[in-house]
Amino acid sequence: MRLGKVIAGAVLALAFFAPVSAADDIKIGFITKFPVPFFAAMENAAKEYAAANPGVEVIFAQGTSATDIEGQIAHIEAMVTRGVKGIAITPVDPTVAPALDKAIAAGVKVVLMDNNIPDWNGRTALATTDNYNAGKIAGQYLKTVLKEGDKLGVLEGVPGVPSLDDRVKGMMDGLAGVNVEVVGKGATSCTEEKGINVAEDILTANPDLTAIYAACGPPAAGAAQAIKNAKLDRHIILVGFDFCCGEPEAISEGIEDASVAQFPTKMAELGVDALVKAIRGEKVESLIDSGAALVTKDNMSKFQ
Repeated sequence: MRLGKVIAGAVLALAFFAPVSAADDIKIGFITKFPVPFFAAMENAAKEYAAANPGVEVIFAQGTSATDIEGQIAHIEAMVTRGVKGIAITPVDPTVAPALDKAIAAGVKVVLMDNNIPDWNGRTALATTDNYNAGKIAGQYLKTVLKEGDKLGVLEGVPGVPSLDDRVKGMMDGLAGVNVEVVGKGATSCTEEKGINVAEDILTANPDLTAIYAACGPPAAGAAQAIKNAKLDRHIILVGFDFCCGEPEAISEGIEDASVAQFPTKMAELGVDALVKAIRGEKVESLIDSGAALVTKDNMSKFQ
């Protein structure tokens, strides 16, 4: 009797973890960090993918802020309860990994998007911008407009989040060779309000500031507002990242000089496609780069 139960359990487990055939319907979860246009574009791309691929159902969830760890963990758990075969997620913080481990133990495949979880081996694939190289694009642009002795302020995203840290590290490495002084740095949680506050503090403390770099779109827009509020009689060079959330307007006005654009639609498309293929037992690349490009007033029409 006991042997029969063991065999039945083994058969059930094999059925649960077996790849889904191309003819089977698939339900997946799609979880993003918080409500900004970048993640809205990702959601829309996932909806378009599902519409173009009959049999793929996508259910959506989103956190409330860039630091909503508990909210994202709750969404992961809810997706498993709802019987998804896979989760595509933009992890808000590495501490969501244990919740993802539980999902994997329940037979759910996980594809990360936008940023990685360092030293975590549970993911099937990572679809992302190479944030370090994208940061270098910003730094290399700054290198063309800054000179020795110029002063730079840096608006960080959420320190400790690898993708956001890479944007700053990449920028500094791209700027290497020009002896620029970083006179102020502050975390913004990728919000416009904190972007305004940190930029205002840096501008107040450094009346001879030359430039500001913002590692996220909303703080870049916040920095543009802080520069406008300061009513300076000179131009502060402003370079952002994401080309969203008020940045196009700031570039059009000539307040922001450039931004590094990611391709959220492509990122989501590639991430969902990799997840569906993995669920069906197909081979997928472990790292999928969705690309990045520099946007200025001269070429911004191509990115809108």
